[in-house]
Amino acid sequence: MADQSAKFVEGSTMRHILVMSGTSTVGIMAIFIVDLLDMLFISMLGQAELAAAVGFAGTLTFFATSVSIGTSIAMGALMSKAIGAKNVDYARQIGSSVLVIAFIISAIVTAIMCAYIPELLTAIGAEGRAHERAEAYLWILLPSTPLIALGMASGAGLRAAGDAKRSMWATLAGGIVNAILDPIFIFGFNWNVEGAAAASVVARFAVFYFSFAPLLRVHKLLAKPTYLNVISDARVMLAIAIPAIITNTATPIGNAIVTTAIAQYGEDFVAGFAVIGRLTPVCFAFIFALSGAVGPIVGQNYGAVRIDRVEETLKNSLIVTTIYTLVVCALLYLLQQPIINMFSLTGDASLIVAAFATYVAITFVFNGVLFVANTSFNNLGKPLYSTALNLGKATLGTLPFVYFGSLWFGALGVLYGQAVGNIVFGVLGYIVLKFHISELRKTGECQSTEEDPSLVCVNSQPFSTTDPVMINDVSKVEEQLESPTLSG
Repeated sequence: MADQSAKFVEGSTMRHILVMSGTSTVGIMAIFIVDLLDMLFISMLGQAELAAAVGFAGTLTFFATSVSIGTSIAMGALMSKAIGAKNVDYARQIGSSVLVIAFIISAIVTAIMCAYIPELLTAIGAEGRAHERAEAYLWILLPSTPLIALGMASGAGLRAAGDAKRSMWATLAGGIVNAILDPIFIFGFNWNVEGAAAASVVARFAVFYFSFAPLLRVHKLLAKPTYLNVISDARVMLAIAIPAIITNTATPIGNAIVTTAIAQYGEDFVAGFAVIGRLTPVCFAFIFALSGAVGPIVGQNYGAVRIDRVEETLKNSLIVTTIYTLVVCALLYLLQQPIINMFSLTGDASLIVAAFATYVAITFVFNGVLFVANTSFNNLGKPLYSTALNLGKATLGTLPFVYFGSLWFGALGVLYGQAVGNIVFGVLGYIVLKFHISELRKTGECQSTEEDPSLVCVNSQPFSTTDPVMINDVSKVEEQLESPTLSG
């Protein structure tokens, strides 16, 4: 069994951030590069409507995947906090419960989306052949979403245990499988967009296996799930998962608004925007990885009542986010023409990609700030803060800005408007985070909250009230709860 000590409560927080983010980036980059290759291969078929179809389908699959990200956030937050509090038994129990609940939630959402695929595509502006091809793509890929929900949650469990390397290899394995099968299915079997979807399904099986197996066999952080445990853990898990799901689905909702606004200007603009959608996560993979890597570091230190290290972790995360984004944006600006040429983009499609690389990409630094703020709130017992910020960004931070941007500058104005909204809510997220950290600095102690009632503090040491060992000694728990030294 792997050592389940709380690795992040000592040593350099900057080193932890760089190591966790660096290893996670490799795996995430593999997945995103494969998505980019999907778009490249489809573009090579020389039909703009096929590229547009993948763009429309990607908007809906992004929504389904965001639900899975929300449940994986709950896994990382609860398991890392339990490990930080040296309560491995509860970590095993909550890990299994989260996997069961994550699968059920994803299956329900997927079933509803599958029932309304044509209507959803129409709602975001898909028409004609692009609509037809997007529908074919989704019928193959969408049903596998519950599988990726299990894979993502298992990967979050590995990161919570400090095993960023195996988490990296899980996503890297998925990327390798997808990269190998893509050209075979798309060109060899002449399956076109259906081939890209089929390759992604097989890749999802690989991600699930290589993340679930080590969590179960190496770290032994999964107990046999029971009906009673799942029911009792559901309240704690959903208190984090539901706000996190709403938080993460707000992003694809915002993207759907933007896609719909761009669709009125023609399929060439949609095709260009689809390339941007695949290009962005590749360029900023480190920032996406950072937001996931910071969570376990914050969670373990919060569970160990080390608010000073929590604050240091967040400060270093924001420094890394800013420096990385500035460097990447400079490279993106210099390489925009080769990128346009690589995807054989012309006319309006090349115009929108050039506008993104020149003016819009730099505003991603504010997205990075909001990512760090969101993962911090999820691990510091304030998931509703993340929900409010992301919902605000997807609505108040998107609709009016996109509307007036489109009105004044056409299709490019849609991108400009979205960028301005990102700036506004990135700054707002930073302000709210600073306020919350100042509150934690004042108390300097772990506190029981409604969001996570499984943790209380006794003599400044957190333990789980759902720990089977402790519940067996009810009188001892009651004596501790009545103690005048109880904190929180």
